Amino acid sequence: MNHLRLRVDGRTFRDPLNREIILRGINVAGDAKYPKTPDLRSHNLQEFFEEDVSFVGRPFSLEDADIHFQRLRKWGYNTIRYIFTWEAIEHAGPRIYDEHWIDFTIGILRIAKQYNFYIFMDPHQDVWSRLSGGSGAPSWTLYAAGLNPKSFKDTQAALVHNTWDNPADFPKMLWCTNYTRLACQTMFTLFWAGRDFAPKAIIDGVNIQDYLQSHFIAACEYLAQRIQNASDLEGEVVIGWESINEPNKGLIGTQDISSIPSEQHLQLGTSPTAFQGMLIGSGWPCKVKTWSFGKFGPYQSGTEVIDPKGEQAWLSTEYDDSQYGWHRDPGWKLGECLWGQHGVWDSSERKPTLLQKDYFSRNPQTGETLDYERFTNTYFLNHYRAYKDALRNVCGTTIMFCQPPVMELPPTLKGTVDDDPNMVHAAHFYDGLTLLTKHWNRLYNLDIVGLLRGKYLAPAFAIKFGEKSIRKILRRQLKFLRDESLQNMGDHPLLFSEIGIPYDMDDKHAYKSGDYRSQVKAMDANHFALEGSKANGFALWAYVAENDHEWGDQWNGEDLSIYSPNDLESPIPTSSHSTRSDSTVCSKDHLINVKEEKASLCKASTPNCTSSNLSQTTLWPQQSYRAVEAFLRPTPIYTNGQLESHAFDLKKCTFTMRLIANQVAPETPSEIYLPDFHFPMGNTSVEVSGGKWEICHQEFHTVKLQYLRWWHGEGTVDIEIRRTKCKHTSREYATLQKLHKTRCMMM
Repeated sequence: MNHLRLRVDGRTFRDPLNREIILRGINVAGDAKYPKTPDLRSHNLQEFFEEDVSFVGRPFSLEDADIHFQRLRKWGYNTIRYIFTWEAIEHAGPRIYDEHWIDFTIGILRIAKQYNFYIFMDPHQDVWSRLSGGSGAPSWTLYAAGLNPKSFKDTQAALVHNTWDNPADFPKMLWCTNYTRLACQTMFTLFWAGRDFAPKAIIDGVNIQDYLQSHFIAACEYLAQRIQNASDLEGEVVIGWESINEPNKGLIGTQDISSIPSEQHLQLGTSPTAFQGMLIGSGWPCKVKTWSFGKFGPYQSGTEVIDPKGEQAWLSTEYDDSQYGWHRDPGWKLGECLWGQHGVWDSSERKPTLLQKDYFSRNPQTGETLDYERFTNTYFLNHYRAYKDALRNVCGTTIMFCQPPVMELPPTLKGTVDDDPNMVHAAHFYDGLTLLTKHWNRLYNLDIVGLLRGKYLAPAFAIKFGEKSIRKILRRQLKFLRDESLQNMGDHPLLFSEIGIPYDMDDKHAYKSGDYRSQVKAMDANHFALEGSKANGFALWAYVAENDHEWGDQWNGEDLSIYSPNDLESPIPTSSHSTRSDSTVCSKDHLINVKEEKASLCKASTPNCTSSNLSQTTLWPQQSYRAVEAFLRPTPIYTNGQLESHAFDLKKCTFTMRLIANQVAPETPSEIYLPDFHFPMGNTSVEVSGGKWEICHQEFHTVKLQYLRWWHGEGTVDIEIRRTKCKHTSREYATLQKLHKTRCMMM
C-alpha cells in the first residue's frame, strides 16, 4: 500500500517525487445529503418521517459511476471531497450500521480509484439533520434528545422544506436560519456541551453529550475500518478524513438569550430570540420580529405572532423509549422543555419567566466567559481530538482535515501538542451577497471577513464598489484566511473544502435565455480569488447528478451544481496529438529526445495544424454547458519547487505562473493542467524564462487530459501560456445562446 502517493509536508502537499501538489477538487455529491429510498429530496412531501430509509445509490449508481467520474476527470479535477452523512451509516438505530450502504460506498470508491482521484471523506451535516431542515444526523438522535420532529412545523423549532405548505414557495436560503432556531440550537448545545449545560439529560447511564458524540465517532470509525479492510483504498485513493462539516456552537456563548446576539448576522423570515424559541417550543404564542434580505443585507420588515396553539416541540410523556432500546434517566422528564428543567426559565406560573438569561454565557465548571473563539478552543477541539484519535486508531497515516466553525477564528494550535504534522486546515468561503441574493452584483459587494474581524468602524466602510474592486476584495478575504490559518494553526496546508456560486441567478434568467454571463463572472471571480490566496487547493461546491432547472440541487432550493442534464451540451475543443517545444512526439509517461533550450528568456509557439487532425471542435459526450469556461481553467498540479503565484486571465485567455525551483532531477518536470477548451493545439503559445517544455496528453483510465510539462532549472522561473487567437468569439457565444434558447423552447 503506497501511503506516500500524497503526503503533507509543512504547509504543502507533496508527491513521491517531492513536487508540490495543488488539489483541484469538487464535492461529490450534493445529493448524498438525502436518502435514495424513499425519494426524500427536500421538496417531496410524502414519507418524510419514514425511518426505514436507504442511501444506496448516493451519490449515483454503480452503473453510472464511470460516466460521472469521466466527466469530472475531463473537467480537470484530481480531488473529490466525498459527501456522506451519519444518517447513511446509522439510520436504523444506535449501533445498527447499514452494511449494504457501506458495501456500495466501497464499490464507488473502487471505481473512483481507476481515475486516480485523491479522495477525502466528509461526514456532512447542515443544521443537524434532515428532520430539522438540513442533513446529517439520524432521526433517532432528535428523539434521544427529547425532541419531537413532527411538531417542528407548528412550533417553528425548524423550518423544513419537506413540510412547507407549498415547497415551490420556500424562501431562498431560509434553511440557514435553522441554526438559530430551537431544534438546531438544542442539538448542537447537547452534542458539544451537554455535560455542562444539561447534566440531567442522562441516557443509558451517560450524558447526552457522550451518547451523541460516541455514536457519531463510532459510526465514522466503523466506516473507516471497513474501508481499511478493503485493503486497496485507504492511502491509495482515500487520503484523509475531514471533521464534521460546518460545526455550530448552538447556544454556547450566548450572553443573553432574550435578545438576538450581535454575531447573528443572518436573519430572514421570523426571527425569535433563543428564549422566544423555548417559549414557542413549549406551546406559548409569541410576537417575533420578521426580517427580509435587501441590497445590503438583512433588514427588519415587521412582526408576526407565532402561535403553536399548545403544541410542543418536545416529546410527550406517552413517548415509548423502548423503540430504540435506550433507557432515559427518571430525572429527565418528557413533556417538558429541557432548558426549563435546568432552571433557565420557569413555566409553572401563568406567565413564563426568564430566570437565567446568561445561562449559556459561561463555562459552569470554570466560570470562563464563552464566545466563539473559546468554544472552538475547548468544546470543538475536545471533540476533534476524540474523532482524530478514533480514525488514526484505524488508519494511522491518514491525513486529518480539521474544519473549525465557518468564518470564525481557527483554533490556536501552533506550537501545541495539537499541532499535528499530518493535518490540513479545511475552510469554507462563499460570497455571501451573491449566494443569498442569487445575483451577481457588478456594482458593489461586501468585505465580510473584514467586517467579522472588526476591520471597519461601521459596516458601510466594508462596501466595495466596481467589479475590479469586488474581485480584489474576494481575493484579499481568502488570502486573509490563509494568513490567519498559518498564524493560529501553524504550518499546514489550507484547503477551501467548499466554495461556489448559485446558478439560478436572477430568477433563473440563464435557464430561459441561455445567457450565463453572470455565472461566468461570478465563478471566474471566485477562482481568481482562489488563485491569489496561496491556498493549497479547493473543493468546489458542488456536483449533483440529479440537478434540474426546476428544483436545482433538490435540496432546500439550492442550485450550485456545476452540472445539470438540463443544460446545453458545450462544444469542447479536443485533440489527440501532442505539440512540443521541439519536433519529438510525446510519450505517455516519459520524455523522448527533448532538445536543450537556452536558459535565457525564450518563446515558442505551437506549429500550425490542419483541420484534419488538430484543433477540431467536437462535443464531449454527456457534458452539459454551465459556465464551463470559468471553472475549466489551467492549474499547476505538480510543481518542482515553491509555487509563488499563478493566475488565469479569462478575458485574455492567458495563464502565468512563477515558482522558486529547487535543485531537481533533470527528468522530473513541473506539470500544468492545460484544458484544450482554452488552449487547443495549434492555437497556443508558451513563453518560459528557461528550460524546455512540451504539451501532451495524460491518460487516466478512459480519460485523456492535456498537460504542459516544463523542465526548468533552479531559482525563480516564470511561464506564460496564452491562446494566440480570440478565446471565444462573440459570434460563437451568440450561437451557443441561440441553440440553448431553441432547446428550451422545445422542452
